Amino acid sequence: MPGKDSIIGLRALFTRFFRPRPRAEVEPASPAVPGFARRRVDHVVILDGTMASLRQGERTNAGRVFLLLSTGKAQAGRSLYYDEGIPWRGWKRIMDLIEGRGIEEQILRAYGHLASHYREGDRIFLFGYSRGAFAVRSLAGVIAKVGLLRHEAATERNLHLAWRWYQRRGNDDGLKAFRHASCHARAPIRLIGVWETVKALGLRFPLLWMLTEGRYAFHDPHPVADLDFALQALALDETRVVFDPVLWQGHPGGGTHIEQVWFRGAHGDIGGHLGNFAAARPLSNIPLVWMLDRAAQAGLELPEGWRRRFPCDPAAPMVGTWRGLGAAFLYRRRRVIGRDPSERLHESVPETERLRWHLARQGAGDQLTTEISQTSEASAPISKG
Repeated sequence: MPGKDSIIGLRALFTRFFRPRPRAEVEPASPAVPGFARRRVDHVVILDGTMASLRQGERTNAGRVFLLLSTGKAQAGRSLYYDEGIPWRGWKRIMDLIEGRGIEEQILRAYGHLASHYREGDRIFLFGYSRGAFAVRSLAGVIAKVGLLRHEAATERNLHLAWRWYQRRGNDDGLKAFRHASCHARAPIRLIGVWETVKALGLRFPLLWMLTEGRYAFHDPHPVADLDFALQALALDETRVVFDPVLWQGHPGGGTHIEQVWFRGAHGDIGGHLGNFAAARPLSNIPLVWMLDRAAQAGLELPEGWRRRFPCDPAAPMVGTWRGLGAAFLYRRRRVIGRDPSERLHESVPETERLRWHLARQGAGDQLTTEISQTSEASAPISKG
């Protein structure tokens, strides 16, 4: 009969190799033919939040983007990648959820996918929700600081070297040599689209969330270099402090177009993580449609008639902050908005909400006073460039 250590070892081996694999669909560009240019490929990477997947009852807006792009006839010249969040594996594995274990592996898997398929001239689109939003922003940070490995250099050893270089401070000669020897000269990111980037990397039970605060501190809230568009959907009605959002802070005169838009709803409403509360779907579709519309303007090809799949209703009920485990988080406060010029209220936010936020923030250096007190205007369209 096998001993306890053997059983633990077999269980770890099983978990490593039989974890649900990320979903990847790659429609390769035309093969290289002398005298003909290779067709550009759009690489779409989608990383989901904790306990989110493509299964019914666990789908988020991030997962719905993947399902939308993977339906119908496959698009030639598109690489599509999706990785679910940390799944529920029973109470014996509860610390995996609390501590957010596995985020480094999630980032490295996505980085490895890009390194294996990216070629010079391709475009990169990154989408994520909650913990997955943190992951795609960190993935962009790896690419910005270290570079994206060329496909012939995308070995497991180099993947881990790239991660170690990312964790180190500074930009010394060793990193420069690694970039020159193994990485593309440039790997610009066309768009990062996230719903509710939060510091919560796991299941944030009271007090226990502090176990991960230092270990996974967000490296840099600023947009990375070589990024065209940074989009974030945020929750006006979220009050749980453990879900405080991580906003981008725009560099004055920077080249990145940043939009951070506040919508009616709580964390789960904005990210589409509704469980079985289907009544909130028309509200949750609003930030989803906004994100898809902006991505389409940035050049991402979407199926014909995609809007009809996502009916919207700003008066639909919210999933809110008190359902299920949400009731366990008692430390609450209203979110502060308008700290960055890139923030605005979405036009679907009711006038009563606009007035409430306007009055609550009088004398607080309001960046959005004019926009809150007036009828909201749609932002300028994105150039497809």
